[in-house]
Amino acid sequence: MEVYGYLLPYGLEWLNLIVRWLHVITGIAWIGASFYFVWLDNTIRPPAPGSELANKGVSGELWAVHGGGFYNPQKYLVAPAELPKELHWFKWEAYSTWLSGFALLTIVYYFNAQAMMVDKAVADLTSMQAIGIGIGSLVVGWTVYDLLCRSPLGKRDLPFGIVMFLFLVASAYVLNKYLSGRAAYIHVGAMIGTMMVANVLMLIIPGQRKMVAAMTSGQQPDPIHGLKAKQRSVHNNYFTLPVLFIMISNHYAMTYRHEHAWAVLAGIMAAGVLIRHFFNLRHRGRVEWRYPAAGVALLLAVAIAIAPKAPVAAVAGGDTAAQFAQVRAIITQRCATCHSEHPTQPGFASAPAGVMLHNADLIHQNAAKIYEQSVRLKVMPIGNLTNMTDAERAQVAAWFEAGAK
Repeated sequence: MEVYGYLLPYGLEWLNLIVRWLHVITGIAWIGASFYFVWLDNTIRPPAPGSELANKGVSGELWAVHGGGFYNPQKYLVAPAELPKELHWFKWEAYSTWLSGFALLTIVYYFNAQAMMVDKAVADLTSMQAIGIGIGSLVVGWTVYDLLCRSPLGKRDLPFGIVMFLFLVASAYVLNKYLSGRAAYIHVGAMIGTMMVANVLMLIIPGQRKMVAAMTSGQQPDPIHGLKAKQRSVHNNYFTLPVLFIMISNHYAMTYRHEHAWAVLAGIMAAGVLIRHFFNLRHRGRVEWRYPAAGVALLLAVAIAIAPKAPVAAVAGGDTAAQFAQVRAIITQRCATCHSEHPTQPGFASAPAGVMLHNADLIHQNAAKIYEQSVRLKVMPIGNLTNMTDAERAQVAAWFEAGAK
């Protein structure tokens, strides 16, 4: 039983590693394809009127060189006159990314919801309630997005983009009222990722299948399917930078632990959209430096707004050895159960982020991290599993601010 209790978290850690690796690989493949095809659409040039390509129905082409070879991609306005024998479908990159992402969400968050999703200072939820809110947000996100796309608003790019952005910000605000900051962020990202893959599954691929079926039966494909697919593909392109930030946000508690975490996320997402818009315009031959400048300025404004205030240095006095002894006892009881060479906290096979605190030297070495995570951000202990009290946090603060001796 003891071996099983130790090997289970170790096995889950390996599963986490493999699935995370797979998620990154498939995500690179999907986003890389998205970036490439949006670049291709923005870069191709129409053939000369009356030329052979124009008569064939080619709406644009370009020449490129890569890997020692020359490439000549061509785009047809609707479809070629004859369907080729081999046709590559870009879909499994998207499906694999979402499936691996949901598996990772389940392993990291749903299997340990009390630690990873519930913050009792925010809302005292059961694990099932937290998981229900998380999964429900994915369903609501796609439903609202799809209805907006199909509404008259969906035909007006800028107003649609503004409304969609406000909806995501509102979602972040609501999720932050029920889930831990980290879980709220990751579920906004999962909402966006679900919208992106559902675009592929529910609209882009079915539309392409209808076009292929029409050609196979000798009919002229309806161009509306291509137009709808292009719209959703462009949406996916603008979603990429915000969702990529959210994927890595769990490493940066300064963002999701802020008292206005939803506003922090809004600022960073807006910066990502502005920077992505710059590249999309640049591919069309327009260089608009105001967009990346605005994006960088927005990131700088967020960084300044959430910057921590310097701790007021306390005057060292009294028995520093006794003070450290008290702090060490707190860290041993509240932190070292996870952050040690051999964690005793159920569910942990190794110290999170490799930070170990099981002896005096390691505590002094990581003093700034201890202060940042347990006092300023209060993100550790994770989910406050070991019930660290405010009085204990105050003792750690006083020790650090007096010089951490």
